[in-house]
Formats: sequence, C-alpha cells, structure tokens
Amino acid sequence: GSATGVESMLPLRRVLLARRLPLPSQSAEALMLARHRGAAGGWARTLCAKAEAKPEAAAEPAADAAEAEAAPGTSEGTDGDAARVAELEAQLSELDEQLKAKHDQVLRALAEADNARRRAAIDVENASKFSVGGFAKDLLDVADNLGRAADAVPAELRDSEEAPVLKNLYEGVVLVDTVLHKVFSKHGLTKIEPLGEKFDPNFHNAMFEAPDPTKEPGTVMHVASPGYVMHDRCLRAAGVGVVQKPA
Repeated sequence: GSATGVESMLPLRRVLLARRLPLPSQSAEALMLARHRGAAGGWARTLCAKAEAKPEAAAEPAADAAEAEAAPGTSEGTDGDAARVAELEAQLSELDEQLKAKHDQVLRALAEADNARRRAAIDVENASKFSVGGFAKDLLDVADNLGRAADAVPAELRDSEEAPVLKNLYEGVVLVDTVLHKVFSKHGLTKIEPLGEKFDPNFHNAMFEAPDPTKEPGTVMHVASPGYVMHDRCLRAAGVGVVQKPA
C-alpha cells in the first residue's frame, strides 16, 4: 500500500522539483495521498455505477425495440393465419357443395337404374305371360264354335240311345272343348261368364239393355259370348245384355 502511495506521489514531486518548489512534508504527503485515494475510490465507484447502469439502460431500449419489431410481425402473422383460415373455410364450403351435388347425382342415377331394372323385370314378366296371347286369342273362335256345336244338340238326345251317333258326336265335342279349356287354364287363360254379376266395362261388352223388374239395374242378365282373361288382363270382353234402368 505504501509503495503504491509513493509511486502515486512521484509525479507531484517531479513537478515540484522541476519548478524548484519546496517538497511537502511527510504529513502533508500522507494527507494528500489519503485525499487522492478517496477521490480515486469515489471516481472508481462512480465509474462502476455508470457501468452497471449503462447495460440496464441499454437493455430497456433493446427490449422496446425487440417488442416493436416483434409486434408488427405478430400482427402480420395473426392476419396471415386468419386469411388462411378463411381461405380453408371457403374451400371446405365449396367442397361440401360439390359433395352434396355428387350425392344427389348418385341418388338420381341409382333411382333411374332401379326404375330401369323394374321396367325390365315387368317387361320380361309380361313377355313371359302374354307371349302366347295372340295365339290364344285366335283359338277363342275355335272354343266358341265347339261350344255352339255342343249347344246345338237337343238336351233329350244327348243321352238318348236312339241316336247313338249323335250322342257320341256330342260327347266328343264336349271332350275336345274340355281339353282345350284345360290347356287355356294351364297358360293363364280363364273363361268368364258373368251372368248375374254387376256390369264391369273393363271385362264386359254391353250388347243390349232390357228392363227386368226382378233384377237390379246394371246387372248382367244375359251372356251372348263368354269372355277370356289372361293373367288378370282382359283378352276378350264378354258380350252381355244388361238390365236397363227404369224410366
């Protein structure tokens, strides 16, 4: 400590000797040295305090600058995210509309395909049921003629032994008529004789009207020719006479 003090006083002594001034006493040097040390310590403390304050003071503007720089970036990032979310929502809405349209198209296509299958099935069924309709209709005249031939034989001669030839002829005609109608039934062709039934324009053909107080008006009172139905479809309407309404 003393060596440092002597060294610190050397410049002062040189100045005094150069100017030929008297040197201070040892007590004066000690006082000056003490003052010098105090001043140096205060100066050092001041420098340390300034050095400590400068980083803090510099840190505050740096933090403010960082916040200022970060704030626009954050705002821009938030705006960009919002725009991206809006764009994705718009794309999602568009895709949803396209999905609904495709779903509707698929449902329509399935419905049309189902209707086409049903129509095809009905056509196939009708073709199978009514494929012999034209041929069967041509045979109805044959059935009518067989019926007329059987009805032409008088009832008293149908079982008479006096005319065996006529009897056998009658039985043969009835047998052929019976077999023919069995074949008709096998292929879905049914004979209808609507005597006493209510007149139905879908299956009956009114040939005449006549009053009959014992029957309700609109009732079939006479069958001129039987009708035929194939699988619930009228192949030929029955020719009938209908009870007339009272005047």
